[in-house]
Amino acid sequence: MRYCFVLIAFLLAACSSAGQAKTAMESTIDRKAAALEAAEAWAERQPHWVEPFEPFRIIGNLYYVGTQGLAVYLITDYIGHAISGAEYAAVVIDGGMAGNEQIIIDNIAKLGFDIKDVVYLLNTHAHFDHSGGLAKLKTASNAELTAAEGDVSALEGGFYLGFEQQTEYFAPPVTVDKSFKNDEDLLIFPIGNAALTGVVTPGHSRGCTSWRLSIEDNGEEHEVLIFCSATVALNSLVPKQYDGIVGDYRYTFETTKEWKPDVFLANHPEVFYMKETREKQKAGDPLAFVNRGAFQRYIRAKERAFERALVEQQAAASDQE
Repeated sequence: MRYCFVLIAFLLAACSSAGQAKTAMESTIDRKAAALEAAEAWAERQPHWVEPFEPFRIIGNLYYVGTQGLAVYLITDYIGHAISGAEYAAVVIDGGMAGNEQIIIDNIAKLGFDIKDVVYLLNTHAHFDHSGGLAKLKTASNAELTAAEGDVSALEGGFYLGFEQQTEYFAPPVTVDKSFKNDEDLLIFPIGNAALTGVVTPGHSRGCTSWRLSIEDNGEEHEVLIFCSATVALNSLVPKQYDGIVGDYRYTFETTKEWKPDVFLANHPEVFYMKETREKQKAGDPLAFVNRGAFQRYIRAKERAFERALVEQQAAASDQE
């Protein structure tokens, strides 16, 4: 009889575990479905986010493979056939919005590369318009996804930190393979003779990561910055979107004071006038994207905008008391 009770208890525990696993699976499926539905709604409001854009080489081994309104970057390194028989080892930064994945894959192919060449997937920040395509890109490439620790929960949960239950900001959940903590634990990927370095520049998101790279083009070295963001955008400073957000923004403004990249890029192409600059490049200027001084103008303007937003939100909160 005792064995019967033990067996029954075991079966009940197994059923409970299976039920929990099923609930977790259904939750993930529901979140994916909600994310795709949200992406369709955003595509109607922001059609340039999903409009294809002809891929092109920005400078050296750095390429643009995103849409008209959401930037995605490809960095390649010729390796012969050292990794899984592939001719190139590539890094992709950002995944655009859910639904952009095939555009990105096709753009990579148009440049003569393959999604299977991608060995690392990276992210600037865990907001749906830049992380939404990562799950499918990871499956298609079998690449390793690395992100700052501050954004891991949002990436794996498929939410916008601070708006965890608002479905319009959902993204398909994606598993992070490796994470890093802060600017003292920099992430460095070797790319040829140079290195791609991730620097946490928090505020816009808790793990907002900017990517720095030295690229050679026609025998000349160029410092490239793919900056995360420093806009307040949807974020609430008062009350706090997340603990420490105000200090994070100020940390980023202080950290970037001496940054003077030759090439300043961002995850929204209008920030660096991508279309106009691409036309100059097509017209014969091979260094059209060299824009020294542009980043400092951008970051100082964002710092002023942040301080204004903080004062406004503090006043609004005071009025409601």
